[in-house]
Amino acid sequence: MAELTYTKVGDCYIPDLILDEGPATEKFYGKYGDLRRTYLQKHKPKLWMVLVNTGRADDHLTSIDRAAELRMDTLLPQMIKAAGVTEELKARDQMAWVGLMNCCKAQVEEIIFSELVYS
Repeated sequence: MAELTYTKVGDCYIPDLILDEGPATEKFYGKYGDLRRTYLQKHKPKLWMVLVNTGRADDHLTSIDRAAELRMDTLLPQMIKAAGVTEELKARDQMAWVGLMNCCKAQVEEIIFSELVYS
């Protein structure tokens, strides 16, 4: 146990306390967790401070990222099937296949952003 030292200021002794430095970089919570953190810090600072002060920020951001990844894994195959993206299309017309895949992914991300990240 470290010995506590004091500094005399006037008639009072004040303990020489040194706070631990936080990490040099912020923790990475995944793509969607980091987007949620940025959104809360900029647009809902009171909610962000409540999460930080109660120690629930890490759990909240991690759960948002997990939920978003699960939603992506669920919706993307459905969207691909509905758009008619097949291996045959990939072999026949690669640019059309890439365009449809990118479109499906963008649509699913918009759903995730509106439901989880920016709500």
